[in-house]
Amino acid sequence: MHHELLAVVDQDDHVVDHLPRGVIHAQGLRHRAVHILVFNRQGELFLQKRSMLKDLNKGLWDSSAAGHVDADEDYETAAPRELMEELGVNADLQALFKLAPTPDLGMEFIQVYRCRHNGPFQLAETEIDDGIWLTSDAVSERVERDDPTLTVTFKIIWRRYRGQGRTA
Repeated sequence: MHHELLAVVDQDDHVVDHLPRGVIHAQGLRHRAVHILVFNRQGELFLQKRSMLKDLNKGLWDSSAAGHVDADEDYETAAPRELMEELGVNADLQALFKLAPTPDLGMEFIQVYRCRHNGPFQLAETEIDDGIWLTSDAVSERVERDDPTLTVTFKIIWRRYRGQGRTA
């Protein structure tokens, strides 16, 4: 996992190099990621609990599916791959917004997507320990009180999502 090759990007999200994931994280270099918010027909959001095997944010609740954009991919290719790898499903993805890299976001440009799927999911054992459906209000309440069991990245994504007047 630490040796997967990722694109290093400049401030305008143009590829400038390809380096192993571990090097990129250790040096705090800009790179790319995708996050997918999966809602069911009732408008509830699926959150994943990150595996205790992960090197970052282990055991914390996060976006429904998320991951790095590999060196040979773009955002539009990485998002459905991550959805399949982590949850075992396909869905029509809608691009929502893109966040610029900051230290709080791990220096990642993050393209956020949403989709509808009711499950069931096949959770990737090495990636996800658990999952839960929550109403948008319940998610907002946890984010507003700065729940430490949520990843910082997810809280930033949710605040932006709700700030655009979106519910589900």
